[in-house]
Amino acid sequence: MSTLEQRIADNVARVRQTIADAAARSGRRAEDVTLVAVSKYVGQAEIEALLAAGCYDLGESRPQDLWHKAEQFADRPVRWHMIGHLQRNKARRTLPLVTLLHAGDSWRLLEAAAQHLQAGGQMLDVLIEVNVSGDATKTGLDSDEIEPLLPQIARLPSLRVCGLMAMARWGGTLDEARGDFVRLRNLRDRLAECCPPEIALTHLSMGMSGDFEVAIEEGATLVRVGSALFEGAEP
Repeated sequence: MSTLEQRIADNVARVRQTIADAAARSGRRAEDVTLVAVSKYVGQAEIEALLAAGCYDLGESRPQDLWHKAEQFADRPVRWHMIGHLQRNKARRTLPLVTLLHAGDSWRLLEAAAQHLQAGGQMLDVLIEVNVSGDATKTGLDSDEIEPLLPQIARLPSLRVCGLMAMARWGGTLDEARGDFVRLRNLRDRLAECCPPEIALTHLSMGMSGDFEVAIEEGATLVRVGSALFEGAEP
């Protein structure tokens, strides 16, 4: 095993232990939380090391990078997650490659995605992205926009809405991040009471390298971790 592989393997093990500890504090099992390794800033060697360490859920935020890496690792059992904003003109090429679209951040994108998927005879799991912090620079639906849209979203073909996604505010403290995560969980719980049966709000995608532990304590089922997996790793 190379030095790079060993360092990433150690980092993955440390992050997984942190996930397990945070899950236990919230009365859940480590298996209840999926680690999505954010691979957007790394190359082939680092991704190979992630796969060797058992990380097969990989997240990309730029469609062009996802296209390239999905082709590069086409013979590997990678589950690609689109975690960044997806422009509608890139949806047709991107959606067939992904397992989960985290950033369902507008009605227009959800509608376009459904049309592309239906034309290709495909189904896709998607999360509705919520701007819980109210940051004007962030994408995502406002919390009060979602409930009126749920009946329309439920009628979209080829999409399985299975939860919500959010990012904590930029530059905030851990306590502020926790508040954002609590808001997302509370929104999910409130919406679950009035959801059409076609929509299941099972998942909460929240938490990144600096705050994923807090996110898990507040109910995250998917965490998007990048830099913590590559500390000290040189290609």
